[in-house]
Amino acid sequence: MQIQFTLNGTACRIDVPPQTLLVEAIRDHLGLTGTHVGCDTSQCGCCTVHLNGRAVKSCSMLAAQADGADIVTIEGLGAGGLHPVQEAFSRCHGLQCGFCTPGMIMVSADFLRHQPQPNRAEIEQALEGNLCRCTGYINIVEAVHEAAQHMRQGRS
Repeated sequence: MQIQFTLNGTACRIDVPPQTLLVEAIRDHLGLTGTHVGCDTSQCGCCTVHLNGRAVKSCSMLAAQADGADIVTIEGLGAGGLHPVQEAFSRCHGLQCGFCTPGMIMVSADFLRHQPQPNRAEIEQALEGNLCRCTGYINIVEAVHEAAQHMRQGRS
């Protein structure tokens, strides 16, 4: 089946079997491997992308469900540079092996767009659907907190 959507600001049209997951379309058909596959059951959050401005787990939906949508992956988040969340993850060492990082960053960026002044408990709650196998949560939470401060101040 043929589907079309906007991916990181670029119009895309691809042919995929009807049972193709969105994460498979992004990785296997379009070659953007920053979106990771961790569990295939929506438990880990490694596959999180923005679909029409909201964080979604791309392993839990068919590519056909994204027909006509606007999708942003980790590769397109910074559009011309690093997003403040990406910069904060680097500064705060919010990554270890890096496997969970794209999903953590995508969910954090969506969260901060809707909650610009979060407290620690709100950050932890927002990240509940994303798992870090290295248990780097302390630095991840600190990175989100720092990104929120930088975003409020209008700098990256």
